[in-house]
Amino acid sequence: MALIEIKGVTHAYKTASGPLPVLNDLNISVPEGGFTAVVGPSGCGKSTLTRLIAGLMKPDTGTVMLHGKPVTGPRATVGMAFQNPVLLEWRTILQNVLLPLEIVQTKLTRAEQQDRARHLLSLVGLSGFEDKRPSELSGGMRQRASLCRALIHQPEVLILDEPFGALDAFTREDLWQTMHKVKEKEPFTGVLITHDLRESIFLADQVVVLSGRPATTQYVLDVQAEGPRDLDHLYTAKSADQLATLRHQIAVAQGRASEGDAA
Repeated sequence: MALIEIKGVTHAYKTASGPLPVLNDLNISVPEGGFTAVVGPSGCGKSTLTRLIAGLMKPDTGTVMLHGKPVTGPRATVGMAFQNPVLLEWRTILQNVLLPLEIVQTKLTRAEQQDRARHLLSLVGLSGFEDKRPSELSGGMRQRASLCRALIHQPEVLILDEPFGALDAFTREDLWQTMHKVKEKEPFTGVLITHDLRESIFLADQVVVLSGRPATTQYVLDVQAEGPRDLDHLYTAKSADQLATLRHQIAVAQGRASEGDAA
């Protein structure tokens, strides 16, 4: 059953020269417990899509639904992590992770909140860094802390808006593996915005390719994995075929190829 449903969504931004259409009759379905990656040309409205799912914006037409109910405003059941970790320097890493619980209601006691934060930090390899300040951590470590902060309130939906895009290749791949470990221990329905096609097929069960602006759903790839989802998975023949398909669909979206061309 779909947990997230985007049905016929159209959205345009108001500008001095008139409306700027970014989404046009967009349709996406994300099953409960699934992980969907969204890729497409720069500026096609991928980040706009995340704001609509989170309830930070409303579509001009169409509906965004969670559990079959329209999203009409921000939801406490949604967590978000971005390319910039945006950690507060005057707070320790533990305090940064706990920040959402100062806003979102929870039944956890203060001690239970701290136990959960320490558990998440341990899960992503940051045990022992709870009392450090953000400036004392590397970029990859700060992004791990940001991921913990997004998960602290046990959201049913986790939105990742290019969280690994600014990291070096080694750190990025290390975090991909961390994400799989987190997904096993912290069940959620994931939506990942990315420009990295390898990242999309490594992390996601489904990859949605958007057309150029105004974006519509151009292609949906169901990711087929051979064996365990580890880095070696990216070098299998199946993965090579999936990457070639995605590259071709992106080229079509950018007007550099046609559907009838060979991938």
